[in-house]
Amino acid sequence: MAIKTTLNYSPNFNSKKRKLSQIKFIIFHYTGMKSEKEAVDRLTDIKSQVSSHYLIKNNGKIITLVPDLYIAWHAGISSWKNYKSLNKNSIGIEIANPGHNFKYKKFSKAQISGLVNLSKFLIKKYKINSKNILGHSDIAPERKKDPGEKFPWEFLSKKGISYWYDLNQTQLMMNRKLKINIKEEKLFISNLSKIGYQKKTSNHLNLNQTNFKKIITKAFQRRFRPEIIDGNIDKECLIISENLIKK
Repeated sequence: MAIKTTLNYSPNFNSKKRKLSQIKFIIFHYTGMKSEKEAVDRLTDIKSQVSSHYLIKNNGKIITLVPDLYIAWHAGISSWKNYKSLNKNSIGIEIANPGHNFKYKKFSKAQISGLVNLSKFLIKKYKINSKNILGHSDIAPERKKDPGEKFPWEFLSKKGISYWYDLNQTQLMMNRKLKINIKEEKLFISNLSKIGYQKKTSNHLNLNQTNFKKIITKAFQRRFRPEIIDGNIDKECLIISENLIKK
């Protein structure tokens, strides 16, 4: 069953078609613009040099910006496991939301409903693994925060879109903010690498390893422990990471 969308093509894509088998990931973004119109204008402006394959409006309706088999310019400098520059292997979905710079807000029920339908369609069509459904902040943690801590990852995992840990919430809460030792901290960082996060800074922001460790931890927290995003590695974060690598 096809998804109903409105066409508003962007000029910002690679002219050469890719093979269907190259599509391995879905990447979620928020638009980060004050208004939906500004977001559409930017994604379709040749001067901006940015785009995505789809945009989900505030009312849940979907705009097609770039056909799936063309490479849209949404991920930028990015990595996940052994993949670099994920544009060539992903479908980008933008969701209208002002983002952290303009009074970040919860995504509407209509948007999430539209996202679920679109994602299920794409997962089935391209046989995408649930572990390969990511946020922009997962693949570009040094630069991006989207789709952010208000994005309903846990809810989506219950719909078969992405994945989540399987742990007792009460027990987890008991480990929140509990300090860990150096050995456990190294184990956590190693777990992040096994999950897919980049191992070291890309240096384009001149970060030292300590600052990078904080940034990569925030990216993990924003995704899997959104209640507290402080960059501090506590026992709860370690336990969640241990559970995730077993999935």
